[in-house]
Order: sequence, then C-alpha cells, then structure tokens
Amino acid sequence: MGCTTSIYAVGRKKKKNVPEVVVFVPSMRIPVQSDLLRPLRGLIPKDLADRLSCLRNQIVLVAEDTGGSAITELLRALEEYLCVLIGLTKKEYGVEGLIQFKWKNLEDGRHETCIANSWFEVLSVVHLMAMLTLLEADSLMIPKDHSGSGIRVVSSDCKRDAIDLLLKAAAYLEFCVRDVLVHIPPDIKKRLPTDLQDGVLEAISIQALGQGTEIQLGLAVECQKATLSVKRRLACEELSYFSQAYHRLSECVMDTNNGYGKKLLWFIKWKFLEAKAAAYYYHGLILDKGNEPSCHVSAVCCFLAAEEILSECKKACLSFCLATPVTRALQALPDLPDFQLSLRPDDYQLPEIDPAWDSEKWEIQGQPLKEHLKDSEDEIETE
Repeated sequence: MGCTTSIYAVGRKKKKNVPEVVVFVPSMRIPVQSDLLRPLRGLIPKDLADRLSCLRNQIVLVAEDTGGSAITELLRALEEYLCVLIGLTKKEYGVEGLIQFKWKNLEDGRHETCIANSWFEVLSVVHLMAMLTLLEADSLMIPKDHSGSGIRVVSSDCKRDAIDLLLKAAAYLEFCVRDVLVHIPPDIKKRLPTDLQDGVLEAISIQALGQGTEIQLGLAVECQKATLSVKRRLACEELSYFSQAYHRLSECVMDTNNGYGKKLLWFIKWKFLEAKAAAYYYHGLILDKGNEPSCHVSAVCCFLAAEEILSECKKACLSFCLATPVTRALQALPDLPDFQLSLRPDDYQLPEIDPAWDSEKWEIQGQPLKEHLKDSEDEIETE
C-alpha cells in the first residue's frame, strides 16, 4: 500500500498519449508578455529595467515553447528573475503598482489574469516554482526501464529525491500563504484566480507532505528492518495529511466545471482512502499480536475495514482517472492511534535583493516621479 500510479487523459483530445501520474500537479500558470519598460522609464536605471524585462520574456518564451516541460531551465530562470523582481516590492522605490503583470492558465490558455501589483507577480512566480517542483517529483516517481529488461522500477534514490522535492514544493506554497498573500490588498485578493487562493495553496502544500509520507511508507515496506509500528505510524500520518488537505480544499470555492479542480478533489480523496486502508491493515497486524481474545476480534475488524475501504479506494482511483464524481462511504470503525505529524518543510525565504537596486549608485537621466506621473496623465488625455 505504498505509492500507486494512475493513468488519466489530460490536455487536448487530439493527443493519443495518456501520461502516467504519481504526484498530481493540479494546474500550472505561466506568464504572458507584459510591458515592463514603459512604466519604469525614468524611475529606475535603464539597464535594471532591461534586465527585468529580458528575464521575464525568457520565462514566457520557454514556458510557451515547452509547455512547462523544461523544468530545470524554467526553475533556474525563475530564481534569477525573482532576485531582481523583489526590488519592485520595496515601497521606497514607488513602483509597486505600476506594471500590469499578465498570467494565464497553461491548460486552457483562455483565462488571463492581469493585475498591477508586484506582490502578485512574486506570488505567481513562487507558485510556478512549486508546480514545477511537483512536476519534477512526479517525473522521478514514474517507473522506468533502465536496464532494457522490460521491467520498470523506481530506485530508492529517486524516491528519496522525490521526498526532498515534495518538501521544497510544500515550503514554496507555505511561503505564498504566510509571507506573500499578506502583502496583497483585499480588493486584489478577490480578483486572484482559484489556484492562488489561500485555501487551495494550503491544500496542495498539505497534499505534497502527504505524498512525501506516502513515499516514506513505500520505502518502509521495502525495508526488512522497518517494524510494523513504523509502517502504521507512517500510514496514520499520511491519512492525517490527506484528511486535512481534503477538508481544506472542500472549504474553498472550486470551479466545478474545471477538470483539474475536480481531479484534484478526487485525487486527494483517493489518497485519503488508500492511506486509511493501509492504516487499518497495519493496525490490525499489531493488534493481532496481542494475547487477549478482544485483540484478535479488533484485528479482524481492522482487516475487514481495510478490505472494504480498499474497495472504495479502487473506485475513487478509477473516478480520478476518468474525472467523474465518486460517492464516499463512511463507517463506524475502531479508533486509530493519534500520532504527532513529523514531516515539515524548511521555511523558504526570498533571495537577497539584487545589488543593482542600490539607488546610491544610480545615474538616471530622466524625470522625478511627480513629473513622470504628470507626463503619463498628459499622454492619456492626448490619446
């Protein structure tokens, strides 16, 4: 009852390939061409404005051309862009709300979001970094035939690397909720797409931790030295993570017509049921080692519960694959032990601000901010 692989169809109907998914990436938003140079003219050094524009345009080009598959290249470009971008959020420069930043959903490409707020751009960049990191973890967990024997496997090293990536993705998303959304005014928050709502960000962060624990359980199952208590604890922790993620996501306003929104709900429900079945299975094995007759009775109840939940789990998995609703079966079962959750990501922090933002070294041949704004108003009236 470790990691399972699902197969589902995504993208355009013309595509014949059906990708395998282990770590589900709910959606990906990419930047759209935006004019950075004109709003910043005369306010910051031209070479700094050019650098900002060039870095963003590079991300736009790579994301559009590869559909987000160039993970390493995109992550490197996003991290470099972020170092320069955070300068736009500093109030002392007076440029926080001058640029209209445009982003779109990669899956449909129709719903474009345009918001003039530098913290929105930071939020979108870190969110994309999280989605790419989840995508990288997924690629590591897809079984591969390295030997040419026809047998596909996932190495233990790949599983451990995937856990690290899932923790990193969770840290990115926690940072978005804790340190970025607080800087965005309420009127702008209302305009944010569903993917960037705090509840959705929290749910996906918890999902990443749940999948990290799922992989740990898979490693424990493969390890002969791992005790039943360790396996039960990991299964119970995984259950707790997916339970939290499901309830957090259920509280959000989700677009029921959005295929990826529904898939995310069914994915988390499937993983919740899978973890629950595993938890009762290992709990039953431990109870069965007891000497009292009541221990054996409780163990049998656990095994029956695990078998029944596993049946529901298979239905949920199929529903996730087909993106159709599934009914949830609730039953009165023996209480599981309550463990303190052990998997936590390290806090993510923004990189150091680029040295180019040191205004003492600036040589700007332009206008003061008041004259710049006045000229902009004159241009609008002339138009």
